[in-house]
Amino acid sequence: MLIPFLSPQKLSAFTITCLTGFATVAIADEGMWLFNAPPLKQLKGKYNFEPTTQWLEHLQKASVRFNSGGSGSFISANGLVITNHHVGADALQKASSEQHNYLKDGFYAKTNTEEIKCTDLELNVLVSTEDVTARVNVAVKAGMSPDEATKARGNAIAEIEKESKEKTGLRSDVITLYQGGAYQLYRYKRYDDVRIVFAPEQQMAFYGGDPDNFEYPRFDLDICIFRVYENGQPAKIDNYLKWNSRGPSDGELTFVSGSPGRTDRQLTVDELIDTRDRDVPNLLRMFNRREVLLAAWGQRSFENARRARDDFFGDQNNRKRYDGYLAALLDPEIWTSIEQREKKLRDAISRDPKLGSAISAYDRIKKAEAELVKIAPRYDYLEQERRSTVGYRGPRALYGSLFKYARLLTRAIDERAKPNGERIPAFRDSAKESLELELFSTEPVYDDYEILRLTDSLTDFASKFGATDPLVQKVLAGKSPHARAVELTSGTKLKDVAVRRDLYGKGAGALQAAHDPMLDLARMIDAPAREARKAHEAQEETKKQAYSEIAKARFALEGTSNYPDATFTLRLSYGTVRGYEQDGKQIVPFTDFAGLYQRSAEHENKPPFDLPQRWIDKKSNLNLSTHFNFVSDADIIGGNSGSPVVNKAGEFVGIIFDGNIQSLVLDCIFSDKQARAVSVDSAAITEALRKVYDANALVEELTALK
Repeated sequence: MLIPFLSPQKLSAFTITCLTGFATVAIADEGMWLFNAPPLKQLKGKYNFEPTTQWLEHLQKASVRFNSGGSGSFISANGLVITNHHVGADALQKASSEQHNYLKDGFYAKTNTEEIKCTDLELNVLVSTEDVTARVNVAVKAGMSPDEATKARGNAIAEIEKESKEKTGLRSDVITLYQGGAYQLYRYKRYDDVRIVFAPEQQMAFYGGDPDNFEYPRFDLDICIFRVYENGQPAKIDNYLKWNSRGPSDGELTFVSGSPGRTDRQLTVDELIDTRDRDVPNLLRMFNRREVLLAAWGQRSFENARRARDDFFGDQNNRKRYDGYLAALLDPEIWTSIEQREKKLRDAISRDPKLGSAISAYDRIKKAEAELVKIAPRYDYLEQERRSTVGYRGPRALYGSLFKYARLLTRAIDERAKPNGERIPAFRDSAKESLELELFSTEPVYDDYEILRLTDSLTDFASKFGATDPLVQKVLAGKSPHARAVELTSGTKLKDVAVRRDLYGKGAGALQAAHDPMLDLARMIDAPAREARKAHEAQEETKKQAYSEIAKARFALEGTSNYPDATFTLRLSYGTVRGYEQDGKQIVPFTDFAGLYQRSAEHENKPPFDLPQRWIDKKSNLNLSTHFNFVSDADIIGGNSGSPVVNKAGEFVGIIFDGNIQSLVLDCIFSDKQARAVSVDSAAITEALRKVYDANALVEELTALK
């Protein structure tokens, strides 16, 4: 999967040759660029190509963001959307049952009536952006306390979002860029009637499994195709990508349009020290714990494995993600480059008398980070929400779908009693539709699986704070973690969507009168969770203001020609299709179908290198020289999963699904010596759909001219 990770042994051999630093233009083919500030000068100078306003707008509006944590694109006038199988896995899992395992076995709807409606999938298409920095910043007055500043900024952002939503009807989000140096209003068209059209077997989407993950060469058909509907009919789409069945060629300039989740390239060294020494190791322990838990439970039965499959792969992937990120941060050569990057900027600021005050911002960030360390345990276990490709499942201490619903109900009712600007962002008027889509999801909830995860998270909570901690004792209510998990799961009525709808329409009194144990627990921990949130926000506000000063200094020195860190919003990257050298061996940019069958034969067709029977049966039909996967030096990161790769004509030639092992450093620093984005070739998709899956009608729709 795309989130790139690497073992420490492999990473130690990697040397940074290019880095993001203070410069007028980015180095090499670096950058996750805003669509309203594209790298036109760089493209013109290096490639003699300058995309027009119309070219950029078309690609922007053909690009799609998945609320489950990934990217995609429109590929037909009738609402077809393509993304990765691992991005679509959440929807496939929720649509599956003991009788139909669509995640494992795949799915193809030959007609519109056979398409499966997703339970809670939302797709967003960026329609327009607007700079609102001045309007946000003017709300924060000199001398305000961190709490006052947070409220003032929150009020300003909420008002901007509400005003935009009422005026346009579009989802409206104010996005923080440059860690607080700029704010932009993003308006999205939402699609929440999304239906599954096609998915290959998971074995073909994730061919080679864990051994091949983040490696290259690769042979993965990591795709999933959906269709968006409006008013019960396939949506009519003006901006979609023309399908190129040939794919790209070696050395060709390509573009990637997607929503990279997060990068840390503009964080201070002090903040990265905390990331390296505390935050990432803490996350690694959590994902290791969950991976072992789900692996053991899944081995007990095929049905257990099916129920846990998506979460297991998500936890496994996240464990690798943070393992690789930690390895990067521990590498002396990489760390030296990070320190040099900051020193270069700080020295430049110090030399300019007008900017010298920004130096103190670094000290404020360091102090705020030290305070966050003190707050972190309670905040991490009771409040923090980490969303990924498997969605939000509740805080670390109470992990599972049922507590998630209890918290959403409790918070939704409490927050809507407040002025819109004072609410937690997820409960503002502008986010109402997305909140209700999640709260009223019809995804299946299994008692045994809920008990498993809740038992483990309660055990983790008690182990962290101690069994005699007053809050731990209140949460466990005199029972063991397992007995308490059974009591909560068997006693709650929140599995019923109708119950959730009914309670949502009432007030806080109705929640108390329901005497639902899961709701009672959500109310019990709400006060300490909010207290942790408030303390956390105060320090984040201090950091935000400090980063804003650093950003202003950076703008004064560089202009606004550099891109901001990734924020799970639409970005444009570019690069060429090209191989690389590793351990003295030249890695060619393309793999092909012949290589797939050769890899299977080398491993005697045994897992995880086994082929589904249909791929064995259809081998003679295939043109084995057809390109399968390819690599480019485009700048990508987690969240870019499913991003379309297009050529200069704006045609779809591939889809991002991974990075190679050398790309792991891209979270915190850029290099293009060996780091590569890995994609499925459009030629492979066309060949497989026609000759393996007999999906001729689907291919005809993809290749039809407008």
